[in-house]
Amino acid sequence: MRLLITRPASEGARTAAALQSRGHETLLAPLLRIEGLAADFGPGPWDGVIMTSANAAGALSGHPRRDELLPLKLFAVGRSTAQAARTCGFQDIVSADGDVSDLLDLLARSPGQTGRLLYLAGADRTVDLTAALTPAGMQVDTVVIYRAVAETRLPGEVEAAFAAREIDGVLHFSPRTAAAFITATAPVAAAALALPHFCLSAAVARPLQAAGARDLRIAARPDEAALLELIGQVPPI
Repeated sequence: MRLLITRPASEGARTAAALQSRGHETLLAPLLRIEGLAADFGPGPWDGVIMTSANAAGALSGHPRRDELLPLKLFAVGRSTAQAARTCGFQDIVSADGDVSDLLDLLARSPGQTGRLLYLAGADRTVDLTAALTPAGMQVDTVVIYRAVAETRLPGEVEAAFAAREIDGVLHFSPRTAAAFITATAPVAAAALALPHFCLSAAVARPLQAAGARDLRIAARPDEAALLELIGQVPPI
């Protein structure tokens, strides 16, 4: 299959390599551009750090207070985020291996380790971790360390591939990239929405369904491995 990946560039390249190793062809159209921000953490100390995206680890890598945080326990939403945190320099890492609800459950089961936490967040968030964790007696300091800027057009070669019907499916990893895909594919909407769309979760699929996509395939778990398994279940074209 020839598959389009819409993730930010660094994550998209990793996904492309995994798909190519399984015999697929890939095209990249990063629909979110990640920008690190000069975040002010404020005074510590903290008992741990929360990351809900690998982008937070990338943004922290160049932050002047990075080394101050590395000895702390790192709570990651999933395996990709945990791996990015490890690359950043964290060693004590616990992964929820799922989505934000799984991470909240993990934190609730970690008494004594989570008194005050630093959440390295993106500018756009679907869950207020501070509000969710306060009833459990946890203090969460949320600091926006990166933002994702949506692209409004596809690369020219990708538009041409849509027009020539040379794409067999599209991978979607977040509701925001799915929404950006709908905007970016407006000139080729009929061809784009007619394809199979492989989605990390039901929440990721909703913008596509609202736009008129009908062939929506949802991973059994909200992680990249499950999405790749889902694609592997499709007979070769």
